[in-house]
Amino acid sequence: MNYSTVSQMFYTNINESLNKEVIFYKKNNKWNGLTGKDILSLVEKISFSLYVNGLRYQDKIAILSNTSYKWSMCDYGIISMGAVTTTVYPSLMPDQIEFILNDSGSKLIFVEDQMQLEKIKSIFDSCKNLKKIIVMDNSFDGNDTYIENFNSFLTSSRELIDSNEISFKDMVHKSKENDLLTLIYTSGTTGTPKGVMLSNKNIISNIVSVSKLVPDIFQSSFLSFLPLSHVLERTVGHFLPMNLKSKIYYAENMETVGENMLEVSPSVVICVPRFFEKMHDKILFGLKDANSIKRNLFSWALNVGRKHMTLDNANQKIPFFLKVKYSIANSLIYKKVRGRLGGQIKYFISGGAPLSQKVNEFFAAIGLTILEGYGLTETSPILTCNIPGNIQFGSVGMPIENVNIKIAEDGEILAKGPNIMLGYYNNKQATTEVFDNDGWFHTGDIGIVDKGGHLTITDRKKSIIVTSGGKNIAPAPLENSLLNSSYIEQVLVIGDNRNYLSCIIVPAFDNLKEFLSGLGKEASSNEAVIDYKETNNLFEKEVMNAMKDFSRFEQVKKFALISRNFMIEKGEMTPKMSIVRKVVESNFEDKINNLYKDANND
Repeated sequence: MNYSTVSQMFYTNINESLNKEVIFYKKNNKWNGLTGKDILSLVEKISFSLYVNGLRYQDKIAILSNTSYKWSMCDYGIISMGAVTTTVYPSLMPDQIEFILNDSGSKLIFVEDQMQLEKIKSIFDSCKNLKKIIVMDNSFDGNDTYIENFNSFLTSSRELIDSNEISFKDMVHKSKENDLLTLIYTSGTTGTPKGVMLSNKNIISNIVSVSKLVPDIFQSSFLSFLPLSHVLERTVGHFLPMNLKSKIYYAENMETVGENMLEVSPSVVICVPRFFEKMHDKILFGLKDANSIKRNLFSWALNVGRKHMTLDNANQKIPFFLKVKYSIANSLIYKKVRGRLGGQIKYFISGGAPLSQKVNEFFAAIGLTILEGYGLTETSPILTCNIPGNIQFGSVGMPIENVNIKIAEDGEILAKGPNIMLGYYNNKQATTEVFDNDGWFHTGDIGIVDKGGHLTITDRKKSIIVTSGGKNIAPAPLENSLLNSSYIEQVLVIGDNRNYLSCIIVPAFDNLKEFLSGLGKEASSNEAVIDYKETNNLFEKEVMNAMKDFSRFEQVKKFALISRNFMIEKGEMTPKMSIVRKVVESNFEDKINNLYKDANND
């Protein structure tokens, strides 16, 4: 590797792929490929157009869009001219976006479409540094001088290209490794969002270390669908493939991911745990309607896969007859499941939230490897990862190269490494709070490291529940156990300053209605189905089953069902789909209080 910045990494690798199709997007039911030459030309035009519009080195430029190839091109265009990309989740409300644009001092923003444009127009006068809006889908039809369509914006690059005043290569090589590369704002589960400052060195160190973990995906193919405004997809699904000279296919949207996987047969897909949980539930629910022969065959194949997986992970010899059974199970079952995912998957990469051990083992048994890792926006993001040949289910793996992990006396996970952020933008106090005197970054997560060096996350430090009896209880293991149920979509365990634990449950309504339909009950509105006696009986069994491995004081005693999902719009979820505990507890205060109305008698 002969580069120290992301712009140099992009420029070097794209010049080695000028005649190869590198990036793919679907339009009018057809996949279109962009060669390295196409990409280089487009990124150069974006960089020069920004320059012509008065943007300069280390200026802040925002992107407000769902994941797409244009998001990727705009990012490289910003970075290549030495400016700083401010990422904005497309699901954010105008007042949230206003804070980010003002705090970052962003001078220009790329917006995806009319919907996002209207958000920015509503706050434009309140954004003191913002001068221009570029509409990425070219849908603007108006006279506002501060708004311009993407294609029109690109034409302004001709002036600089024709003048030879500055070369694109000179722009690319101006950045230094310690320069600020991007601002990514935390989701603000515990207060005002903070702008995480990540440098070139932070990102480069992370992608280089990860590249060494899985060298067999060099010149492979990725399917990208998670938000590029989130650090996991940005680093692992955007920068990493470029470093590996791999192809990137951009899914049309979240709903078409399964269809797109079949069409492009990717080798690597970055997902969040809920993706695997839903796929797991879909497979098992599909078996319920199958005949007994098919159900027994799948059960046999799953058992064979588990035995094979257990020995393989322990680096033990696989007996001959188990190899034969595994080969048969692969032909009859595993291969067909993988075929529905395109047939070429080498690895799924999971992050952003804890992955159920049960679900991870299920997919491993049918030949689908999920590499679960751990990290934060502040760590670029990967700190630890399970890798091929060293997967320990239930853990998030071992520290990657150049990262050090230790556990503080109170159980908090501390980290050091070249991937740790520069600090929080415009917030020295918050920066000081997360770094100790020895330079260790305090993650805010609680965990343990086993004798083999594998890290297991037990909970967020601020999420620990302290009951009225003085018991300290981590809710995450309880919530993860409950989420193993096919009938539970979301859950929040409650019990701070209470004398027992309870929880609020959002049912998986499709599965619940199918269950009720089998009992002859009308699958009507969500409000109606949670009132059925059969529904309550079902969830009593599901909760009881989920709690069986926990000690008595840790067990959830009561639950309340609600008729809708936790929502970003109501402040109950962050853009990266983390539950905002305090807001949920406030919004459902009446239901929670009802769970404790007879507490003195329990």
